[in-house]
Amino acid sequence: MEKQVWLQHLTWEEVKQKTTKSKGTIILPIGSTEQHGYHLPVGTDTMVANSIAEDAALKADIVVAPPLWFGWSPHHMVLPGTITIRPELLIELVCDIIQSLNRHEFIRFILLNGHRIVNVSWLQIAAERAKRELGVKAVIFDPAYMSKEFDNQFGWGEVGHAEEIESSHMWHCYPELVKMDRAQDNPAHHLRIYHVDPRHAGDTLNYVPSSPSEMELLAKTSGGTAGEPSKASQEGGRKYHEHLVQKMVEVISFLQEETN
Repeated sequence: MEKQVWLQHLTWEEVKQKTTKSKGTIILPIGSTEQHGYHLPVGTDTMVANSIAEDAALKADIVVAPPLWFGWSPHHMVLPGTITIRPELLIELVCDIIQSLNRHEFIRFILLNGHRIVNVSWLQIAAERAKRELGVKAVIFDPAYMSKEFDNQFGWGEVGHAEEIESSHMWHCYPELVKMDRAQDNPAHHLRIYHVDPRHAGDTLNYVPSSPSEMELLAKTSGGTAGEPSKASQEGGRKYHEHLVQKMVEVISFLQEETN
């Protein structure tokens, strides 16, 4: 029988055993519910976070907290299915989750962000507060930042939205939910000093969520896609996923080796 890693599937006794065995290490998957073009489900960001968390936790034998399906997504409200939560509320929610788990001896927290750079700013505030007030260890695992070393053999472009990277990852993890025949390309149009992808080598301004007018144009031209999902592949998604899972296992080991 496969090891069970999801907190919500365990009894409290099993949780206590896992806490001790894992040296108090737990993953918190945090994503969003928002439009992802014509071809990907609105739960994409949370689903990919769940997949990374589950596969890494199975390898490392640790627990995964119930996912947070909501993020800060005001710029995606132009299309149906999007739910946006104010970042000040998200900070409080994540801090309460960490505080609850810490009460029961979890002391090492990996905040696994599936919502790209938009979630990072408020997650940094929540993680710092948890470290300062509770004395726990808290790190943010973001796939875009954690795939700088990924050997891209597939000609993928930069991070966008519902582009070839997300499409490949979802195609590997949830093929039954991906409608690649509906995918519409919208190649990136670079501004001189502005790049969203944290892997980009050039100088760049920090990201600010797009305005409603900017997103309305995106919705009209591509159905909400920024990038080239036509370049997606299941094989690429598999290799990308395996890279991220391995990186997560390395992070878990790194945290567990550190003394308090």
